[in-house]
Amino acid sequence: MKQTHAATMAEKILARHAGLDHVNAGDIVVAKVDFAMVHDARAPNAIRMVDKMGLTRLPFAGKTAWVLDHFSPPPTLEAAQGHTAMRQFAEQHGSVLYDIGDGICHQVMPEGGHLTCGDLIVGTDTHSVTYGAFNALGTGIEGTDVTAVMSTGKIWFRVPESVRVNIQGRLQPGVWAKDLTLYMLGRFGAEGLNYRAIEYVGSAVSAMEIDDRMTLANHAAELGAKAAILEADQKTFDWLARHGAKPPQAVTADEGAVYADRFEIDASQLAPQVARKHSVDDIVAASEVVGQKINFALIGTCTNGRLDDIRQAAAILKGRHVAKGVRMIITPASRQIYLAAAREGLIEALTEAGASVEAAGCGTCVGITNHLIPGDREVVISSANRNFQGRLGNHEADIWLGSAATVAASALTGRITDPRTVPGGQWEASHVQ
Repeated sequence: MKQTHAATMAEKILARHAGLDHVNAGDIVVAKVDFAMVHDARAPNAIRMVDKMGLTRLPFAGKTAWVLDHFSPPPTLEAAQGHTAMRQFAEQHGSVLYDIGDGICHQVMPEGGHLTCGDLIVGTDTHSVTYGAFNALGTGIEGTDVTAVMSTGKIWFRVPESVRVNIQGRLQPGVWAKDLTLYMLGRFGAEGLNYRAIEYVGSAVSAMEIDDRMTLANHAAELGAKAAILEADQKTFDWLARHGAKPPQAVTADEGAVYADRFEIDASQLAPQVARKHSVDDIVAASEVVGQKINFALIGTCTNGRLDDIRQAAAILKGRHVAKGVRMIITPASRQIYLAAAREGLIEALTEAGASVEAAGCGTCVGITNHLIPGDREVVISSANRNFQGRLGNHEADIWLGSAATVAASALTGRITDPRTVPGGQWEASHVQ
């Protein structure tokens, strides 16, 4: 449909998928979905609802991915049986299945070519906003909602208001999209952009590689955003083409589009940031808390478990060793990332430096698989997206957040460290993945 009034990117995507000429913020629309995702923490609800409604025909099941990533590997018999049910369901209904170790849902979805520019994607996780890195509208829904999507291919939305964030300049070496997202959380607060669609634009965004763009979009969940959408460019098109995505239908906002607010950020002024214990929006510069002792270091998750994150860690730790008494875990976001890191020698370098590398998955991040449970009064620095009390299975432990570079630098010294102050910490991505 041709849009006849000035519209934001979110309004354009929702209007197109609702078959309408235009939509406005606040409108209720029923929109066609391009692809759906359900992971193992929400799959039982979806399967139960299918049974409860007596549905035998699910026309959209073939465009739904079932991802075994949270309970991966399953730590309990109940989780294992849930995985069995998912495998059987996917086979019966022709759904896509990503099994244990294949990767985190938000990584395997774009890697598998399941989305492209202009798409509307839903998934059973708040971090489904990650897909906005590819100029799509990705958003989270509940497991029961997936049942409706599989049976109709549609879902209803209240069109969100949009905010436009113009990020100018360029992130300096040693400063990453993670630092920018933490700065955003410090500025606006957790849930500070609740149910808004964030448009990230500007020269700093254009300069980012795809890995960093995915981090930028992913962390919008902590801001409460309904979606986070980036403009598409040749980097976007090339990445999607390499991963077998369908032809893009890129969208840009119109001049004169109505926004709830507009913000300007000078990326060149940013330093490495950290979120202090228990609060994702209690943000300070890493340089302000140097000396804070750590016991655990975690690099991974759907936010920062990609190849550039692992490269950041290796640039700092190769030929060195983590500090005495520090345990370090690396969790690649997908099997493909693990293999790429292995081919580059990154896995070997990090293992020799004292880190342990585990299979791709979400379990460590959410404390499900019990691979990283800190002791009382121990301190974790993590590249994950959340650090609330008890996140890793112990309410008496502290969790701080930072970029992969900050985590690696801190593991090297045994204390929270500005990565720019250690050799390799000013590494800068200079190539396209």
